[in-house]
Amino acid sequence: MGILVKPLVTEKVTKENEKGVFGFIVKRDANKVQIKNEIQKTYNVTVESVRTMRYAGKSKVRYTKSGAQAGKTQSFKKAIVKVAAGEVIDIYSGI
Repeated sequence: MGILVKPLVTEKVTKENEKGVFGFIVKRDANKVQIKNEIQKTYNVTVESVRTMRYAGKSKVRYTKSGAQAGKTQSFKKAIVKVAAGEVIDIYSGI
């Protein structure tokens, strides 16, 4: 899995799985064509469309006895993939 980092397992994406829509965290420099080819090769399905979105890291501050500790969450890129009708990606097979 060069481009794909991990599948998304959230309530919203899991509900969309019945409609043939699946979500993945991908590398930031991957484009839609590369994502489509990687998913078709890895999961042996036909991909109809790929939508991508980039999320910026958020600043976080935690207040402790010794003072405020500042940090930042990691930024990532998310891909929403729609497969052909009747095809399913089994993301739980490797567990």
